[in-house]
Amino acid sequence: MSSQILHNARQYEETYEKDIRPEDRPAFHLTPRVGWMNDPNGFSFYQGKYHLFYQYYPYASHWDSMHWGHAVSEDLLCWEYLPAAMAPDQDYDKDGVFSGSAITLEDGRQLLVYTGVEKQLQSDGQYKEIQVQCGAIGDGLDYQKLEANPVIKGDTVPEGSSIYDFRDPKVWQKPDGTYRLLVGNRAPDGTGHLLLYKSEDACSWEFQKVFAKNEGRLGSMWECPDFFELDGKGIVLISPQDMLPQGLEYHGGNGTVCLIGSYDADTDTFTEETNQAVDYGLDFYAMQTVLTPDGRRVMIGWMQNWETSKAHSDQDRWFGQMSLPREVSLKNGRLYQQPIRELEQYRGNKVEYKDVLVKGSRAISSEPGVAGENSLGVTLEGVEGRLIDLEVEISGADADTLYDRFTVSLAADNCCHTDICFRPKESVVTLDRTFSGSRYDVVHQRQAKVASTDGTLKMRIIMDRFSLEVFLEDGREVMSAVIYTDMAAEGIRFTADQDVRLQMTKYDLEL
Repeated sequence: MSSQILHNARQYEETYEKDIRPEDRPAFHLTPRVGWMNDPNGFSFYQGKYHLFYQYYPYASHWDSMHWGHAVSEDLLCWEYLPAAMAPDQDYDKDGVFSGSAITLEDGRQLLVYTGVEKQLQSDGQYKEIQVQCGAIGDGLDYQKLEANPVIKGDTVPEGSSIYDFRDPKVWQKPDGTYRLLVGNRAPDGTGHLLLYKSEDACSWEFQKVFAKNEGRLGSMWECPDFFELDGKGIVLISPQDMLPQGLEYHGGNGTVCLIGSYDADTDTFTEETNQAVDYGLDFYAMQTVLTPDGRRVMIGWMQNWETSKAHSDQDRWFGQMSLPREVSLKNGRLYQQPIRELEQYRGNKVEYKDVLVKGSRAISSEPGVAGENSLGVTLEGVEGRLIDLEVEISGADADTLYDRFTVSLAADNCCHTDICFRPKESVVTLDRTFSGSRYDVVHQRQAKVASTDGTLKMRIIMDRFSLEVFLEDGREVMSAVIYTDMAAEGIRFTADQDVRLQMTKYDLEL
């Protein structure tokens, strides 16, 4: 039976979601039913549908007492809202039902594991958040919190580890039927490490070992861990706080990291071999993955950043969205990402151009009249929109001279534009939303180092009204950003400082 607090949240969201018009949301990026959204939770496949829960405060478009929102989909693109799954209604989670994961139990029920938060008065007179791990079991619609909660308390952590930064459990089942749980924690040196627990029944847990260590390298606290095996390697995904930039591989602040290494399943030993950023853009955090029934590993993240999460009006009826689900793979020791293939069934109105010569801000095509010219750049007939899948391939027109800059401007009009700029001499791509219409003093630029050194570059750009995700070099790097540009700005322009050859295919996305 649901609590009154959960009942109130369900009643509120059902009533007030009607105030949000479909055209005021993204078409295929999940947003909260109403109110605030952050981290994805419990990303899973259960009873024939994908389930995605999320950190949720239904009553306003800012962070507050965390609930779990809930939505389902058959293809990870068209989402149906279900009633809120959990609310902060027990003593051990009264100050927040924080992030976690989900798994199907042997008896067919679904288990949600999450972090419960309770603020407790300390001996120094200060209140601190005590974080514990909890469970709830349900049928895909309604969930009952375990009587044994909290199932993991702070007295289980290794000596010196934190009971205050102890959160975001990731659960999985091993082939022998036993369960493992990975929890983010702050290590004695003040940086992050991941704690591994074992259980026979997914309820009673025993601490096993420190699974992975930061050792002062990558930010401080490691949030939202995920672990899976991929192409013979162990993959750990983490979202560190307080990162320092390392060239262009990691930007400062809250970031995303993929640890790639060997994994001994018999001893649950992960040995890191290399690491990389997951997303090089402005807005991506707290990613989770799911294994699809046909064997693909699909990742989704909160398409926002904490530093920019207040850059909106409190009068907005919703805030926060999830990224496009992405298929991940390993190539040459790197994590690659591609838009989920189901997106292709929603493509329509194909427009294709071959061998367009972009010369400065002027263009000459193999077919007269198809390329427009203006002082702001080159436009191509039929190439515009805010719900699009755009494939672009460029190369220098002169094999003996490497150009300095090529730019694609999106969501463009006479005032606004968001730019993707490639500088081949530095092998750097810049995502810049400075002129996207934002009135807030937040970070607007990020850069990624690409492998290309000869002026050639492939990119695929997915736009969904209020966001863009740029997949570079077949997904070797990805850059994501939220934009708040007026929907009337739907132009796309191409500019270059010297001759560049352009191949381009554009589809409208119709969901």
